[in-house]
Amino acid sequence: MWVVYFVLLTLGSVHGLVRLDPLVNAPAGLIRGLRADDGEYSMFLGIPYAQVEEDNPFGASIPQAKFDGVFDASQDSKVCPQVEEYENTIVGSLDCLELNIYAPNTASSRNRLPVLVWIHGGGFTIGYTSRFIYGPKYLVRHDVILVALNYRVGPYGFFCLDTPEIPGNQGLKDQVLALRWIRENIASFGGDVNKITVMGESAGGASVEYHLLSQHEKLFNQAITQSGSTFLPGLLEEDGRSKPLRIAAHLGFETEDVTEAVAFLAKTDVKLVIAATTELGIRSRPCVEKEFENVDSILTDHPMNIDMPKARNTPVLVGFNNREQLVGYAMMPAEQFKHLNVFEDTLQKKFIYDEEFKEMEQIVRRFYIGDEELSDALRSNLTDFQSDFDFAFPIQLSLKKYLENGAKDVFYYMFSYSGDRNFVKKRVNVTAPGAAHADELGYLYDLTTETEPPTAADQLVIDRITALWTNFVKYGDPTPETSELLPVKWTSISEETYTYLNIDQDLSVGTRPYHERMAFWELFFEVNQHKLKGYREN
Repeated sequence: MWVVYFVLLTLGSVHGLVRLDPLVNAPAGLIRGLRADDGEYSMFLGIPYAQVEEDNPFGASIPQAKFDGVFDASQDSKVCPQVEEYENTIVGSLDCLELNIYAPNTASSRNRLPVLVWIHGGGFTIGYTSRFIYGPKYLVRHDVILVALNYRVGPYGFFCLDTPEIPGNQGLKDQVLALRWIRENIASFGGDVNKITVMGESAGGASVEYHLLSQHEKLFNQAITQSGSTFLPGLLEEDGRSKPLRIAAHLGFETEDVTEAVAFLAKTDVKLVIAATTELGIRSRPCVEKEFENVDSILTDHPMNIDMPKARNTPVLVGFNNREQLVGYAMMPAEQFKHLNVFEDTLQKKFIYDEEFKEMEQIVRRFYIGDEELSDALRSNLTDFQSDFDFAFPIQLSLKKYLENGAKDVFYYMFSYSGDRNFVKKRVNVTAPGAAHADELGYLYDLTTETEPPTAADQLVIDRITALWTNFVKYGDPTPETSELLPVKWTSISEETYTYLNIDQDLSVGTRPYHERMAFWELFFEVNQHKLKGYREN
């Protein structure tokens, strides 16, 4: 039975108030949180849901045992080993498989609230869910419980070695354990176990799709993917077995035996492993796993070759930002453009590039820049090309996959707003119009990087996008009814009509964003299907 006790803590404020900090009796044990100071909600921070095995830190984690006493959930979740993106320093430890729960004060056993689970992005190499990065106050005010989880990134989460001990996708399997913990425990926090929506951005969005593709049980009812898809180019590992050998050699341990290299790295300080991985330019990516008896798998074939049965009857909200790759080209020095080999380099991420395919590169080149030589005058054209190939078209492929597999309702959006809280553009001081990759995060979360209150225009976007997202969480429909805040009806797509909501200074509905460019890629992929990496003819 759901029980919440309250502990009286006297505060030294001028008003002499008494603060009520919640103590929750969950299947995982007694968990004490604390009251938030920026809204009407409680926080339960740094709750461990799994443990990394000391003798196999690159392998699957194990579920957290029940707490013996009262777990103090007042400290933010720990960071998994990585190069932290804000200070560019190596941080983290392996006791990082923790989650944060933010529960509105209205949540109770008599008033169960829908649950929104956040999976962060970061290319499977960086990222964590600190309260001070993903501040919850904009979302929880809409009466939803927000849960933000950490998972292993980098080599500890994504070594793919084709062995039973380290088959691959350990970081995704961490997420599975977190989702199981949430299903087993969230009712104790006033959550509705039958209304769990999993949301992710970039690698987090791709993670959501991997869970829909996987063979494990379905652990959520709805999905939101932001700028993420399993069809993103370059997402899947191609040769993972060499990585431990290269990292170990970089640290002074030369061997041709993968098992020896892994044993050496398992005893090496995590910060040295991350430093070597970074210096070698090694990326972390999911992989197609070799199957082993009694070993759970996430992905055993390329996403394009398999069905997604767990999508059936699942409402999904999917979209991208209108200028995903804006920042890279906006910041590029003018003289660098003439040295780019952008079309070949980009197409190689998705296609087997041989002499036969070279003429295809010329077709793409002419479509986007005609016969022009590469120069800084073509920044906008190249931004369109890279954004289309890396995000807009892969997400259109995901939409098709959802429809083919019987998703209940698929809501499609494009985020185009350019304001003072565009997360990435503001950090790197890019002022070009449009929304770059991850820019929407500044309107969903209260970010630690923001020191000034939102402008009136930005506040309107915050109010709108959080209302749309939480309406979907609560009702499976982002606009169950129109209002002054949400004046347009956002309808789901069909095989005939890809209706989408454009989220800008105003809200507007259209069909098939960038339809001419998307039609080009649809035809291009169909003609060159046999050249797609991982393609298997049925």
